[in-house]
Amino acid sequence: MRVGIGYDAHPLAAGRLLVVGGVEIPSERGLAGHSDADVLIHAIIDALLGAASLGNIGERFPETPEYRGASSLELLRRVARLLADNGWKLANIDATVVAEGPRLSGFVDGMRQRIGAALGVEVARVGIKPKSSNGLGFTGKGEGIEAYAVALIEKT
Repeated sequence: MRVGIGYDAHPLAAGRLLVVGGVEIPSERGLAGHSDADVLIHAIIDALLGAASLGNIGERFPETPEYRGASSLELLRRVARLLADNGWKLANIDATVVAEGPRLSGFVDGMRQRIGAALGVEVARVGIKPKSSNGLGFTGKGEGIEAYAVALIEKT
């Protein structure tokens, strides 16, 4: 068994869709980034790649025209195939999304379903916890959203 840790943060910006965990969240601002800037999936991808010693999201999916506006769910599907090709399977993911707003708790089930489907695992293997930072830091000021993820993988 191997464990990986992932982290990501993106600023909020006007004129962007807010996509977290593969789910579009109603909001006046979305996350700025080269792809769809899905902070939760980016953290999960880094946790998975790290656990398997397969690099990181920036190495696998660089800021090139090919990935401009890319769906992070599609990138996650590619990582799932890469893990399988290297003899790994997912045991579980535990992730935390830190945002002062909008409230994400009503969207967690959809996030878990989309992430589980992209990884080809049952929803019970995907844990997601939305949290607030109680007014502290850039997330507390409503300037952005960050996510942390831990992935446990095992040899097939």
